[in-house]
Amino acid sequence: MSPEITPQIEPVPIGEFAEPDFVRLPEPVALFRARADRLRALSATHTLAPYLVFLAELAAIQERIAASLPSPKPLSPEELEAAVADTRAPLDRLLFVPDEFALAVSDKLLAALADVAIPEAAVQAVGRLKAADAATRQAALQHTLRTLPVAEVLAEHALLSAALQVVFAAAAATLPPQRLQPVADGVCPVCGSPPLASLLAGWQGARGTRYCACGLCGTFWNYVRIKCTLCGSTKGIAYHGIEGDAGTIKAESCESCRRYVKILYQQKDPALEPMADDIGSLGLDLLMREAGFARGAVNPFLLGY
Repeated sequence: MSPEITPQIEPVPIGEFAEPDFVRLPEPVALFRARADRLRALSATHTLAPYLVFLAELAAIQERIAASLPSPKPLSPEELEAAVADTRAPLDRLLFVPDEFALAVSDKLLAALADVAIPEAAVQAVGRLKAADAATRQAALQHTLRTLPVAEVLAEHALLSAALQVVFAAAAATLPPQRLQPVADGVCPVCGSPPLASLLAGWQGARGTRYCACGLCGTFWNYVRIKCTLCGSTKGIAYHGIEGDAGTIKAESCESCRRYVKILYQQKDPALEPMADDIGSLGLDLLMREAGFARGAVNPFLLGY
């Protein structure tokens, strides 16, 4: 018998709430190390083990690149204050123009993949990207940030997304967190991306507090519970889990927009990592699709699902 999805109303454990910081900016090396570790752990018993092992190797490459590169040039105070005044994300992905730093990161990532056993589609994508000149690569990086790919370039999109995650995490780490502010529902206050997932934090000082997680820059931002992380509606919010599992990952659905985003209960399992566990819980996506809800999160390593 296949697992069932059971909608639930989530209790709000008010006693667990702390006075949360609005954002938790990424520490790039630690971010990718935790992701690689979690992907390896998930691969040990998962039906997608070969793919998870590949993604773990990719995250380990991201970690090494993040550790080896100098910090990118930070925004000037004037640029930051202009973004604050306009209520927009200071590192808006839709306005980003790939520079020498972004090209250097993509070069390093593609070179490092030569030493890793990767799927055939990725091998061909690496070859095409390496053969492209700088202008073509810049255009491809910009296209990756602005649009979803067609099936023929899914592998290129995933690899360039991995490079851009390093670029944006490094840039986000240079920002002053106290100057950041909400931009809009469903928008990362650093880079303007939609949330990859939300979680109930397990770290000290914010245990039980809800944060949205950005899949591009790695920022976490505080967000009200029992509220759609995409459209902001508070009506018809329900929580769905696979009957009989550990209950640490659920899908938060919204009747207003008919979409869902996963919520991770990190205070129950501190090892949960948004990018890795979004992929590891693919079965929940398949069941939510059958229930008539569209996936609201964008994961470059799950495109096509």
